[in-house]
Amino acid sequence: MTTPTTPRTVLITGGNRGIGYALAEEFVAQGHRVAVTARSGAGPAGTLTVIADVTDAASIDSAFDQVEKELGPVEVVVANAGITRDMLLLRMSEDDFTSVIDTNLTGAFRVVKRASKGMLKARFGRIVLISSVVGLYGSAGQVNYSASKSALVGFARSISRELGARGITANVVAPGFIETDMTAELPEAQQAEYKKSIPAGRYGSAQEVAKAVAWLASDDAAYITGAVIP
Repeated sequence: MTTPTTPRTVLITGGNRGIGYALAEEFVAQGHRVAVTARSGAGPAGTLTVIADVTDAASIDSAFDQVEKELGPVEVVVANAGITRDMLLLRMSEDDFTSVIDTNLTGAFRVVKRASKGMLKARFGRIVLISSVVGLYGSAGQVNYSASKSALVGFARSISRELGARGITANVVAPGFIETDMTAELPEAQQAEYKKSIPAGRYGSAQEVAKAVAWLASDDAAYITGAVIP
């Protein structure tokens, strides 16, 4: 029988829709104190929503201040906020490239840096970065996105070496094709093409991603760090 995990204060960026929303629901169901950041909208019932933009360090700082004041020091952080600006390389502007990097990669850096202050003090922390299988295998038209997502692997592995002795783990979850609002907008022919390359022969659900992330944040995963779960 597994031991129930200790209730923690959890912060999820981009928790107002899709995978982030499912993550928040799962953590609430497991009895944690959960906050989500959003630029607009709100997280699920039982969560504290704080308005923040991961491209703005000051807004991240004030979001953490608010969460710490209302729920206590952040013990689990899930960097999930991300954007896409898909385009073939020759048509991709420098802004298309840097804006995706700034949100998906530098955004994660801002969030994790701020979270690590409290984690170092507590000598406990769980950092989970939401990457993508595109970051591992590449995808035409997604040079910016796949670069930002693969960089999270090196980021997590370096943190795990830097902070591991303080009881802080850093892991990466790389979802494949997950049924969300974002993927529902793709043309049916493209969706069918993707399905052919998936070993399970089906799309994943946001809930399945949430279970993996919640496990990495649990007491049972205390000795797992620097891992990438596709």
